[in-house]
Amino acid sequence: MSTPDVRPVGDLPDAIGKTAARELSTHGIRSLADAASHAPKELLAIHGVGPKAIRILTEALAEKGMSWSAR
Repeated sequence: MSTPDVRPVGDLPDAIGKTAARELSTHGIRSLADAASHAPKELLAIHGVGPKAIRILTEALAEKGMSWSAR
């Protein structure tokens, strides 16, 4: 079964992959600001979001002068 590609999702980088993008969107995370409001550990608990997606999101946040929540 093929994973539907919902990208682009807001300003989330396409490089996070289609599964991560779909799952983040399903959980209401549709922008870098939405992602930043969570701790990486919380996002890693979402099926389909792995260390690679977190690394890519961390880089994208840094480029925008943003960082993860201190939760």
